[in-house]
Amino acid sequence: MQSAGQNGERQAGIVGLLQNLVGIRRSVRLAGFAAAVCLTMCGIGWAALTYSIGRLPPLPLARAESTSITVLDRNDRLLRAYTTSDERWRLIVEPSEVDPLYLKMLIGIEDKRFYRHFGVDPLSTLRAIGQLLVRGHVVSGSSTLTMQVARLLDGVHERDAGGKLRQMLRAFQIERQFSKTEIVRLYLKLAPFGGNLEGARAASLAYFGTEPRHLSPAQAALLVAIPQAPESRKPDKFPEAARIARNRVLQRSAAMGTLNEAEAELATREAIVASRHEFAKFAPHLADAEKEARPEISVHRLTLDLQTQTALELLARDHARSLGEGLSAAIIAVEHGTGEVLAEVGSAGFLDGARSGAVGMARAVRSPGSTLKPLIYGMAFEAGLAHPDTLIDDRPARFGTYVPKNFDRDWHGTVTIREALAQSLNIPAVAVLEAVGAGNFYARLQQAGLDPQLPKDSEPTLAVALGGLGLRLSDLAQLYTGLARGGEQIALRYRRDAPLETPGQITRTRLLSPVAAWYVADILRHAPAPQNARGGQIAFKTGTSYGTRDAWAIGFDGRHTIAVWVGRADGASVPGLAGRVSAAPLLFDAFQRIAERRTPLPPMPAEALRAAGTNLPPPLRRFNPAWGNIEPLNVAYRQTPLRIISPPDRAVVDAAASDGVVIKAEGGVLPLTWMLDGAQAMSDEMQRELTIPSSSRGFVKIAVVDAEGHTDRILVRLK
Repeated sequence: MQSAGQNGERQAGIVGLLQNLVGIRRSVRLAGFAAAVCLTMCGIGWAALTYSIGRLPPLPLARAESTSITVLDRNDRLLRAYTTSDERWRLIVEPSEVDPLYLKMLIGIEDKRFYRHFGVDPLSTLRAIGQLLVRGHVVSGSSTLTMQVARLLDGVHERDAGGKLRQMLRAFQIERQFSKTEIVRLYLKLAPFGGNLEGARAASLAYFGTEPRHLSPAQAALLVAIPQAPESRKPDKFPEAARIARNRVLQRSAAMGTLNEAEAELATREAIVASRHEFAKFAPHLADAEKEARPEISVHRLTLDLQTQTALELLARDHARSLGEGLSAAIIAVEHGTGEVLAEVGSAGFLDGARSGAVGMARAVRSPGSTLKPLIYGMAFEAGLAHPDTLIDDRPARFGTYVPKNFDRDWHGTVTIREALAQSLNIPAVAVLEAVGAGNFYARLQQAGLDPQLPKDSEPTLAVALGGLGLRLSDLAQLYTGLARGGEQIALRYRRDAPLETPGQITRTRLLSPVAAWYVADILRHAPAPQNARGGQIAFKTGTSYGTRDAWAIGFDGRHTIAVWVGRADGASVPGLAGRVSAAPLLFDAFQRIAERRTPLPPMPAEALRAAGTNLPPPLRRFNPAWGNIEPLNVAYRQTPLRIISPPDRAVVDAAASDGVVIKAEGGVLPLTWMLDGAQAMSDEMQRELTIPSSSRGFVKIAVVDAEGHTDRILVRLK
C-alpha cells in the first residue's frame, strides 16, 4: 500500500510538472505575442511619427536668421546695435557668452531633463495629462525648451491639443536637425522679453545695461521669469509682477540646489529695474558707414577701443560746448604701429541738432589749411634742396600771379626753415613748394593713399601749400601716421577682418625718406605747445582754413597719431577760430585721455645731418629762390608806415604836361586800395602807384588804405 501510494504521488508530481511546463510555454507565447504586439505598435508609432515629421514643412528659420546688426570693438564689446527689419532688438549671442548660472536656472526651471529627451519629455507629458484628468484643469505644463523654440520659430502660441501636438512634432524635427547647444542658442536669440526685446542679450542690455556674461543671481532669475509671461512681467512697466515671478524662480532654484538659501534670500532683496537702458550708440557715424558699406554682414568687428572711443566722444562734446554755440569737433586716434584706428569721433554729439551732430566731420572734405606744410618741407629735405637749418627769406614775394600772405599779415625777414615751419609762415612754404613742384606734391599725396579734391577741371597750384584743396580728417590722420612711422606709409585699418600689413607681406608706399621724416618730426616736436600743456613730447602741426572755417591740429608720439578738427558742420566762418587756440588744446587733451604717459619719439637716424650755419654744406646754407619762379616784391615791411610820397600834400600839378598824374606811396601792407574824392579808383592793388587821367581838373582828394586799415590822405590841385 505504501509502495502504491508513493507511486501515485510520484505520478501526480510528474503530471503537475508537465502542467507547469505547459503553462510556462503558454506564458512565454503570450509574452512573446505581447512583446511582438508592442514592438509592432512602437514600429507603427515610430513610422507614423517619422512620416508625420517628414510631412512637416521645413523649419521656418527666417526669424532666427533675421538678427540685429551689431558693431563691436576690438574686444567684442558693443559699439552700436540696430533693430531688425521688423523693428525688433534681436541680438546674436552664444551660450558661452551667457552667465552659466542663468543657463543652470533656465534648464532647471524650464526643462530639467533637456539633455536626456529627444524634444518631448514623456514623464512631464504623462504627469501633465494625469493632473488634467484628476483635477479637471491644467496644473503644470509639459513644454520643453525644444517645444518653446518650435513655438518661437513658428511665431504662434497654440494652447489646444492640436497646437501642442504640432509643437511636439516640430520639437522632434528640431532635435533631428540641431544639437542641444544649437537649440539653446536659438532660445537665447528668440525668447520674448516684452515689447520689441527678443533674446537674452537684448534683454540684459535693455534692463541691466550690461552684457549677459556676468549676471547677478537676481538678474539671472528675472531673465528666466520674464519669457513665461513677457508682456505682463516687463520690469519697467510691471515691476511688482516681475519681482514676484523672479523671487519664485529664486526659491525653486534654491530648492533644486542651483543656489544656496543665503544667496537666494539676498537676491530677493535686490531692486527691480525701473526703466530700460538705451542701446549703445558709440562711433555712430563710423558704424552707420560700415553698415551701409556691407549690409549683408550681421556682426561688424572693428579695431576701435570702446574705452578710448567713449573718452574721446565726451572730450569732443565738452570742448565744442566750451567754444560756443553751433561748433562741432571730430577726432581720429590711430595706433600707428599697425595703422589700427582706436577711435573715430564724427561730431560733438550725434543727437545734438544745434551742432548738426548727425553730420560726420571725420569724413567731410574741407580745406586743410597749413597742415600740409610738413610734407612740403619733407620733400625738400628728401630731394637735398634744404635742411632744417637752411636760411630762407620771409618777405613779400609774387609767384607768377599768386601773392601769398602770412596769417599774421607780417613778415619776419630771414629765418631758418625750422623756424618757418614751427611758426607756420606761409611765404617760405610757398617758395619751397615752387621748388618741389605743386604737381609732384599732389602726386605724393595720391601715392600715400589720400584722396585730395581739386575744383573740377583744375590743376594743382601753389595754393595747395596753404590749403587750396580738399581733404578729410581721415586723410590727414593717415598722412601723419606715415610721418610717425619714419616716412613709411600705411593704410588706416578700421576692420579687424582687414588684412594686417606685416613686413615681408606687402610693399608699402614710402611717404618720405627716414631722414626727411625725422627732420620734420624733430621740428614739429619743438613747436610751441598750447597754454598749460607740456611741450616736447608730441610732434604736432596746426592749421586754419581760409575764412576761419576750419581749425586743425594733428600730432603723434612714439605710439599714437591723433587728428583733430573744430568748426561748424555747415562750413560757416567762425570769428576767432584758429588751429593753435581752438584745436591744439583738444589735441593735447586727447593724448592725455588715450594714455597717461607718452611713448618717446624715435631717436635721430645715423644718416641725419646735425649742423647749422657755416657748418652746413654751402648749397644748404641758404634756400635758393632761383629754383622757382619767385619774384621779390618791392614792398616795405615790419613797421614802415603807409604814406603818399608823391606829389606832396596841397601841391599844384600840371595834368596837361603828361599822359596822366602818377601818385606814389610807400610802406604799409599790400594790397592797397586807392580812393579819389571818396570813390574807389581802378588800380592794381599790388602796386604802390595810381595814375590819374590827364583830363582831370580841379581839387582832388586822394586817399590810400592798406590791408591792415592804415590810411594816408593828400589834397592836390590839377590844372
